[in-house]
Amino acid sequence: MPAPLADRMRPKTIDDIVGQRHLFGKGCYLRRIIESGSIPNLIFYGPPGVGKTTAARIIAESTGMKLHRLNGTSASTADIKEVIADTYTLDGVNGVLLYLDEIQYLNKKQQQSLLEYIENGQITLIASTTENPYFYVYSAILSRSAVFEFKPVSADDMIPACERAFSVLEKENGVEIDLEDGALRHIAMGCGGDVRKAVSVCELCFMGGEREGSKVHISADEAKTLAHRSNMRYDRDGDEHYDTLSGLQKSIRGSDENAALFYAARLIEAGDIISLSRRLLVIASEDIGLAYPMAVPIVKACVDSALQLGLPEARIPLAEAVILLATSPKSNSAYTAIAAALDDVRNADCGSLPRTIQNKHYDGEDAAQKGQNYLYPHDYPNHYVKQQYLPDNIKDHKYYRFGDNRTEQAALEYRRRITGDKNA
Repeated sequence: MPAPLADRMRPKTIDDIVGQRHLFGKGCYLRRIIESGSIPNLIFYGPPGVGKTTAARIIAESTGMKLHRLNGTSASTADIKEVIADTYTLDGVNGVLLYLDEIQYLNKKQQQSLLEYIENGQITLIASTTENPYFYVYSAILSRSAVFEFKPVSADDMIPACERAFSVLEKENGVEIDLEDGALRHIAMGCGGDVRKAVSVCELCFMGGEREGSKVHISADEAKTLAHRSNMRYDRDGDEHYDTLSGLQKSIRGSDENAALFYAARLIEAGDIISLSRRLLVIASEDIGLAYPMAVPIVKACVDSALQLGLPEARIPLAEAVILLATSPKSNSAYTAIAAALDDVRNADCGSLPRTIQNKHYDGEDAAQKGQNYLYPHDYPNHYVKQQYLPDNIKDHKYYRFGDNRTEQAALEYRRRITGDKNA
């Protein structure tokens, strides 16, 4: 069985890698390192199918050092010991280069076992990962490595790769491929910046294309259909998940309902209405808050409806919640108030509660003050009477600042009226 097309047409040199001009363009730092011939420990991270493994392989094969290849998904402790053992042989006298794919799957102990040899230069590490290395790679290895981020490939850079894929298929099969206008663009735009996925779609289009003699016809609609669900990369446990939720909240906070709907649509298309619902409930209190307190029960009702309906209908009440929050007045006064109060609780010497507000209990003979002397506010005009509620050490601390929206300003006016304090 032949290897997948993506493997058959893997780049042979750095110049053949699709995209990543910020890394491999003329004069770029990583390219200069490679051209120097002195390779440091390198970690490449980024989404799948953007050239990390290909770049690592090309660099590894150009060094002349004894090369070992491991994949974190299947590597065992014995495999790592074999790499280390090679550093003491004649083959490893000029150093051992370990090309480690998916390093995030090695546990901490396995990563630590390499540390001594990476540090003294007996092993040079070139690793790749789809996860953020600052969360998944042992910090001591990170501190001894240069980290480079690979980015999704743009549609404009993807088109030449797709053209090359169809050219390879033509030569291998002795046929002529007739591409309908727009087919290449659909594939290039519909694969989320993943070159491997785009090449695989090209192969699928060829396999299912209409054949007439030695000609294979590929329509734009078929190309669009095959690439349709590849236009968004999403991993519920990865960076893209949290980036999407962050984009949603920041768009709502910034009152941009269109951007907020886009990020909500990404979550809905991925079927992740649980994360979307939870974040909307958070936003209602954190970012809209007291400027429009009814946002909380309204969003809760929308979320309840969405969870009861399920997809696809759930998208409608969720969209209502997104638009409501994005177009509502904003206040984070409750959020900052509780943060300030928590800071005092955790870090300040607050002292004991005032006797006035303690629960009623017997005063001992040594009590400095007999009786609780609590003033019941409902017995006073406007249901208010001035008395101390905070402990002595922090009695003048203020956590809540009234926001400048209509609702909180009305509450401020009420406070000033009942207390008679115009500076409240």
